[in-house]
Amino acid sequence: MIHLNKKQSQLLPIGLELKYNKFMKLDIKHNAQLANLPITPQEEKNLEKQLTETLNYIEMLNEIDTKNIEPTAHVTGLENITREDVPAPSLSQNQALSNTKKTHQGFFEVNAILDND
Repeated sequence: MIHLNKKQSQLLPIGLELKYNKFMKLDIKHNAQLANLPITPQEEKNLEKQLTETLNYIEMLNEIDTKNIEPTAHVTGLENITREDVPAPSLSQNQALSNTKKTHQGFFEVNAILDND
């Protein structure tokens, strides 16, 4: 996902799908903050390079004409084998919350990640 601030997103026409182009600056640091992932400046630089390469590859794939190609999920022919959904005992609320940093009234508490603007 390419992050746009509120002002930038208001400049886009309604319903316009934003596509990546090589002139865009990817906001790796902001996305890491949204995911609550601490990253070093070197990691940020590496991730930006890797994500740019990935997005460029996806753009290249988007140029391929697949109009007459039947969609497939996989090519092996294997099918999912699932077990019957049977209720079983699970963790108590105290056990589930035992490794979290913060709780509030019996729930997980996390820092806000969305801006209020």
